[in-house]
Amino acid sequence: MEVRTLLQLLTWERGWTYARFRREYEKAAKELSAAAGEPPSTATVEEQTYRRWTGGKVRGLPNPPAPEILEYMFGHSARALLSAPPSKEPPPGAGFVSTINESDLAMTARDAASHAGDAASLSVPDMTLDQLDDDIVSLAREYSRTSPFEVYRRAKELLSIAQSMLERTQVPRQRERGYLAAGQSAAMLSAICFDLGSLPAAVSLSRTAALYGQVIEHGPLQAYAHGALAFLSYWGGRPAEAVRLIRTAQQFGGLGDTAMTRLFVIEGRAHGHLGDHAAAQRAIRNTLEQGSGSRDELHDDVGGEFGFPSDRVAMSNATTYLLLRDADGAEEAAEQALQLLDAKPENQRPLLISTQTYVDLARARLLRGELDGVQAALEPAFSVPAEWRGAGTLERMAAVRAGLAHADFRAAAEAIELGERIEDFTAAASAQRLTGTPPLAIEP
Repeated sequence: MEVRTLLQLLTWERGWTYARFRREYEKAAKELSAAAGEPPSTATVEEQTYRRWTGGKVRGLPNPPAPEILEYMFGHSARALLSAPPSKEPPPGAGFVSTINESDLAMTARDAASHAGDAASLSVPDMTLDQLDDDIVSLAREYSRTSPFEVYRRAKELLSIAQSMLERTQVPRQRERGYLAAGQSAAMLSAICFDLGSLPAAVSLSRTAALYGQVIEHGPLQAYAHGALAFLSYWGGRPAEAVRLIRTAQQFGGLGDTAMTRLFVIEGRAHGHLGDHAAAQRAIRNTLEQGSGSRDELHDDVGGEFGFPSDRVAMSNATTYLLLRDADGAEEAAEQALQLLDAKPENQRPLLISTQTYVDLARARLLRGELDGVQAALEPAFSVPAEWRGAGTLERMAAVRAGLAHADFRAAAEAIELGERIEDFTAAASAQRLTGTPPLAIEP
C-alpha cells in the first residue's frame, strides 16, 4: 500500500497503533514542558487528527505545540513528517497488514459513515419540493387570469426557489424534481416576458427552460421550450428557423396529444409567415386530428399555460388563416374560439386569448371590407385594462391599424376614428411602456 507521509512510514516502522502514538505523543509533550520548566503539558491528539496527519490530508502545519512535539518524537521537521517520504513503499517487514487492528477498522468505518452523513445532509425535505410543485401548477393554471406583473413576480420567485433547492440537495431524485421545477418556472417567465413585450428576455428564458429539460432528459419540457423558441423565432422575423425548431421539438419522446397539437399550431403559423399555403393548411388539419388519447405530465397533468385547449387552437388557427389572407377561414376559426370561450364560466375565460380572438375577428372582417363588423369586433378588446394588453394583442391591433390606412378606408370617418382609438389603446398598454418600441404588424 502507498505510504502517504513520512509520519505514517515512521509509525509503521515502529508498529504503532493510534493508541500507542497517542501515549507517546502525550509523554513527549510532558517531557518538553518539563525541560522548559513549565507545568506538565496536557496536549493530546484525537484519532481523527492522527489519521489526517498520517494520511497526508494536512495543508501547512498544525497549531502549536504539535509541530514541536512531533519533531521531538521523530527527529524530523514537522513539515517533512507531514509530507510524502522519500520512498512511498512500506518498509520491509512492516507490512501494512500487520499494523491493522480494530482501531484502524473502526476509524475506517467512522470515516465512511461521516462521508455518507455529509452526503445525506445535502438534501431538502420532500414536502418542500411538494409545495414548490403545487405552487408551479397553481401558477400555470391561473396564468391566463392573473395580472402579467403578478405572474412575472411569482414565476421569478419560483425559479429562485428551485435554483436554491438544487444548490442544497445532491439526492438524484430531488435534483430531477428541482430541474423540472426550474424549467417550468423559466418557461412561464419566458411566456410572460413575451406578453410584456421583451422578445430577447423571452428567448433567453426559453433556452434556459430547454437546457433544464436537457439535463434531466425530459421530453415534454424540451418540446415545450423548443416550441416557444419557434414561436419567438417567427415573431422575430425568422419563420424558417421556426420550422426547424418545430421539427426538433416533434422528435422528443413522451409527448401527448396536447403537446403535438401545440407544435402543429406553431408550425402552421410559421408556414403562414413563409407563405406556404399547402404546408400551413396541412398543419391546421393536424391540429384538429390529434386523438390518440396519449397524455404527458407537463401539457396535460400540469396544463394551464402549458396546455392548449380547443379555444386556443381555434384562435391560433384563425391567425394562421389571416397570414394566408383567407378571410372566411379566419372568421370561422375566430368565431369558433369565441363560442368555446363563452361556454366556459366567466372566471375561467382567459382574457389574453379572448382579446386576441376579438382582434383577429376584426382583421378577418377588415379583409372583406366590412368596416362596421371591424368596429363591433374590437369593442370588447378596447375595454381590456392596460396591463392585459400584451405583445400579441398589440401586434394584432397594429395589423388592424395598418389595414385601416388602406385606400379603401382611409377617407372614411369611421376608419379615422377607429385608427385613433387603436393608437390610444396601444399607447396606454403596459407592454408598450415597458419596451418603448411600437409594435410591428403581424403579417410579413
